Amino acid sequence: MDLTRVLKEKFHYDQFRPGQQEIIETLLTGESVLGMLPTGTGKSLCYQLPGYVLEGTVIIISPLISLMEDQVVQLQRMGEKRAVALNSLLSSWEKQWILKEAHTYKFIFMSPEMFISPAVQEALKVINIALVVVDEAHCISQWGIDFRPEYLKIADEIKAAGASLVLALTATATPEVRKDIQQLLFKNKRGQEFVYSVDRPNISYFVYQENKFEKLQELIESLAGSGIIYCATRKTVEELYQAFKGQQAIAYYHGGLNGQERRMLQQQFLAGDLRILIATNAFGMGINKEDIRFVIHYDLPDSPENYLQEVGRAGRDGQPSQAILLYEMGDEHIHHFLQEQTNQSKKLFEIKQKISDLVFEDPLIKKWEEYFPNESARLLDLLSQRGATKKIQLQKMLEYIVTKECRRQFLIEYFADTLPEKKPICCDNDGASLIVKTVKQKQLDQRLPWQKIIQRIFKNSKKD
Repeated sequence: MDLTRVLKEKFHYDQFRPGQQEIIETLLTGESVLGMLPTGTGKSLCYQLPGYVLEGTVIIISPLISLMEDQVVQLQRMGEKRAVALNSLLSSWEKQWILKEAHTYKFIFMSPEMFISPAVQEALKVINIALVVVDEAHCISQWGIDFRPEYLKIADEIKAAGASLVLALTATATPEVRKDIQQLLFKNKRGQEFVYSVDRPNISYFVYQENKFEKLQELIESLAGSGIIYCATRKTVEELYQAFKGQQAIAYYHGGLNGQERRMLQQQFLAGDLRILIATNAFGMGINKEDIRFVIHYDLPDSPENYLQEVGRAGRDGQPSQAILLYEMGDEHIHHFLQEQTNQSKKLFEIKQKISDLVFEDPLIKKWEEYFPNESARLLDLLSQRGATKKIQLQKMLEYIVTKECRRQFLIEYFADTLPEKKPICCDNDGASLIVKTVKQKQLDQRLPWQKIIQRIFKNSKKD
């Protein structure tokens, strides 16, 4: 089969990006795959193209509703009408309709919680599943143990649904996380691995250890283009929005907004109506906006994996872009607090094993007991492993802040990779400079917003 012809006819591309063709060809031989490609380099094509070649429906298991809906919109823009997101925003009647007509869809997106539900499993057993895709597959290792054990049920339910071909996709997975994915998802039938560098050469890295609020104000005023400002909590997101909302085309985004609000903000940002979004990490995964010029972390990320995931949303068009981390002493304390919460769950579970009639409510343990009865030893072991890993990840972020060496090299080596060549725009430790607005851009920014212009026209007409 001439895959290049399919690529041109269906997707209007002349050639594959690195890794895409190898993954697709392997899937078409009937072999499952674990693919690691950098953020913004076209991972979705790796299941969309074989979806058109293979007979049957492609099931995509995705972690976030915003990610699902963005992928569905992209497919619809390509003219694909047989794509749908099966998620909690739908009414009961809408879910029932989709499950009844599941065989008529080419692409169905859903969360792991939805995928393992009895109603969905019953519907999937009677349709031809061409391929099951686990998008953002690093979540199996990270979230499956922490707070979404549904991820650890995926492998069993894939088998129960009668599917045999699986594609796991991620942009950031260390060798240890890839090992987790192989064991927890593919189990005895190892998937073929295609691993490409996490490096995005067009992104330069900066760290500022000073008054964060003052530095952020300076950056918002001076940086060129559109950007995302990431915060650790909803409270901080809203506080920063209140501080800057009168100065810029700016909005905020977090999981506390309803579905309609999130969709509207997402579309406004994609269309360029908003220059900046202040957000928690609930925003951005899979967002296909090519011209994001900067990503600022106002709060310390908890791991290099999450940091690269989030800064990778910049510069998808290949143009120079910037990853900026702001740090003040003590920013890591919120992550120590969250780690301690997980540790408390572990301690409570250990106590419950010794006192069998002890009754208490812990959401994580309740899920584990529901999904994996009689596997308490496994839970305790995984929680211990994950706790140790999170401490190491946070320590690596603190080392990243203070390193005097190349920041890009530091991140690449964390993923057991090597940097082929040093770019002149690499990082602040190598002499890189922030890309700021030109005089012309500053003049354009000083123009009055359209609402103000209309108000002035109205006032002047009243005087006449």
